[in-house]
Amino acid sequence: MKVEPYLMFEGRTEEALQFYQQKLGAKVEAIIRFKESPEPKYNPPNSDEKVMHSLFRIGDAQIMASDGGCTGKTGFQGFALTLNAANGAEAKQRFVALAEGGKVQ
Repeated sequence: MKVEPYLMFEGRTEEALQFYQQKLGAKVEAIIRFKESPEPKYNPPNSDEKVMHSLFRIGDAQIMASDGGCTGKTGFQGFALTLNAANGAEAKQRFVALAEGGKVQ
């Protein structure tokens, strides 16, 4: 069995995708916008251009993401994602890239 994460960025998915592309070489394979929904009556208000569903890859990992309810309030608490590296140099490069502008704990 393979478990794949589905991340909700509450209106900031495109920003997250650009970040992962720049920092980790992520490859975006699909983006479906709310305006493409077969049931638009369930879309959040003013969400036509927001991401209803996306699929991207980082190495062998497949990750899905959405703007969810488009609230603009991301609240990532209670989980962690692990990123593996082939060696110490690669681990350091990834750590430095992801830490840039962030808060290291």
